[in-house]
Amino acid sequence: MAEAVTLADERILDATLAVLAREGIAGVSMRAVAREAGVAVGLANYHFENKTSLICAALHRVGDQDLELVTPPPGPAAPDQLRHCLRQALDPAFLAPDYLSLRLQLWSLAGVDPQFADINQTAQRRYLAQLADLIAAARPDLGRPEVERRASDILIEQNGVWLTAILIPDRNAVERTLNRCENLAFR
Repeated sequence: MAEAVTLADERILDATLAVLAREGIAGVSMRAVAREAGVAVGLANYHFENKTSLICAALHRVGDQDLELVTPPPGPAAPDQLRHCLRQALDPAFLAPDYLSLRLQLWSLAGVDPQFADINQTAQRRYLAQLADLIAAARPDLGRPEVERRASDILIEQNGVWLTAILIPDRNAVERTLNRCENLAFR
């Protein structure tokens, strides 16, 4: 029975993210999400109390997905793990217009609601900490403050390309950003 609940939660969250990306916060309602998920409104209400709980769960999910971007694969040496994670954050699938539209919606929400802002800030701190750990493993000669500064600079580069890619998809610009990120990490 618990597996069915998890599957229902996943379908409802997928639907929440899809509606949010397509229609913005104004389009998110229990009815719209249930319709998108192909479930009864009652089931959506059973799993999520209200629109705010849906959005919070969506923010948590995206934060977890972001953390996966900087979770290294097992096995390779630390520098190769870092390179892999930097590439993963600029992968074409991640830069897809629908996903970037969703990201813009979530960032906007974080700017206007303290609860959403807290979730977003916590996710960003986790991302930065994991990225800093990757840099520290690849560059053990650097002190923690320098590692954290480099992680922050890399995130700024990544955010810039994410925001730009929604308006002007340019794979060459993405490659230049990746090169800048690698220079920040390894120079």
